[in-house]
Amino acid sequence: MTDPRTTVIVITRNRRADLLHTLDRLAELPERPPVTVVDNASRDGTAAAVRAHPLPVRLLVLDRNLGAVGRNLAARTATTPYLAFCDDDSWWHPGSLSGAADLLDAHGGLAAVTARIVAHPHPDGPEPPDRPPYEDPIIRELRNSPIPGPPWLPGPALGSFLAAATVLRADAFHTAGGFSPRLVLGGEEELLAADLAADGWWLAYADELTVHHRASPHRDATERRRRGIRNTLWFTWLRRPLPVALRRTAWLAARVPRDATSAAAFADAAAGLPWLVRERRRLPDAVEARLRLLEAPQRASTARSYEG
Repeated sequence: MTDPRTTVIVITRNRRADLLHTLDRLAELPERPPVTVVDNASRDGTAAAVRAHPLPVRLLVLDRNLGAVGRNLAARTATTPYLAFCDDDSWWHPGSLSGAADLLDAHGGLAAVTARIVAHPHPDGPEPPDRPPYEDPIIRELRNSPIPGPPWLPGPALGSFLAAATVLRADAFHTAGGFSPRLVLGGEEELLAADLAADGWWLAYADELTVHHRASPHRDATERRRRGIRNTLWFTWLRRPLPVALRRTAWLAARVPRDATSAAAFADAAAGLPWLVRERRRLPDAVEARLRLLEAPQRASTARSYEG
């Protein structure tokens, strides 16, 4: 089985071994999708290793780290109607890319479909290497999303998505502007998802699709947390009504660890106020109503944390 409808886009930085493992898994897919790898200025020989890999890959080598914007650059080179994102430590299950494309073919108002995530222990990680694969805790939230969707939607309606487990409609992605260059990486999906919804698109979860994730321990957890907090604040201030933005800011301030990293994240967010004021655009009331339905489950979530 081959399926030419979807391009797989992988962004990476200084995680050569993880990326090569992912490319091995993508090479096993029966769909034989075109694959584009964006190397965000790695210094560990990633580009040479990708060129030597037997999987035919379009390689984009950047001279600086653009984070999620690397996906935008890869998307511009794609000629397929759908884009499947995955990280350098995740890969799609055989048949799931075709399944996602079938859903997008059948539902013209659907912009993105997110798959179930199965987690695997990393050989260099803290989990026992013989631990059996298990479902990522975030999936329970997606499966039980409280957002009411139209009857034609093929699964629970979502307010956001996880890039590494999602297939998107390319034209919707481009029209919405792709991932914001302001956010770089870390919760960057929330802003794009809201803008897709504001454009009239729906996002859905599909339990029958699967992505595998072998979380790499080779990452800067502190920088990841700093950006995640900053980006959450920026999205809130950019798109949510003022009372909601103030409430969410106060909740976040009370929840994050009281340390230098959290203080730096709030300082980073405050430094963006001049452009945030210029670019602020409230979401349509219908989209805002959906996001409000997610506030209680997010507050109670055990799958979300600001650690590192």
